[in-house]
Amino acid sequence: QVQLVESGGGLVQAGESLRLSCAASGRAFTSYNMGWFRQAPGKEREFVSSINQSGERTDYADSVKGRFTTSRDNVKNTVSLQMNSLKPEDTAVYYCAAHLAILNLSEVQKRRHSAYAYWGQGTQVTVSS
Repeated sequence: QVQLVESGGGLVQAGESLRLSCAASGRAFTSYNMGWFRQAPGKEREFVSSINQSGERTDYADSVKGRFTTSRDNVKNTVSLQMNSLKPEDTAVYYCAAHLAILNLSEVQKRRHSAYAYWGQGTQVTVSS
C-alpha cells in the first residue's frame, strides 16, 4: 500500500496562489492514479482533480478548471496541485488520495471519493476576501 502526506496549505488573500504537494511512500508510485479532494466545514468531500499513472491524463472539477493544475513527478514520487486565482470559496481541507490504476476506473468513477483507498491527512487552505 501507499502512504500519503500533504503539505503547502496556508492562509492567502483572494487572487493569490498556493501550491500543494503530496509525497507518496511505500508501494510503487506509478501503480496508482492520484486525486485531490477538498472538504469545507459542514459540506461533503468533493472532487477537485485527478491524474493518471503517467501524468498524461488529467481531469478537473468545473469549479477549478482553468485555475488549478495538477501534475506528478514519478521520480520524486510526488503529486502537486497548483492553485491560482484563489477564491474564498476554495477554503477547505485539501486531501491527496490514491487508487490502484489496475482497477481501470472510468473518469466518472475517479471523481468519487469512494473510489480511493488511500488518503493523506489533509492540509488546510484558507482564502480571505
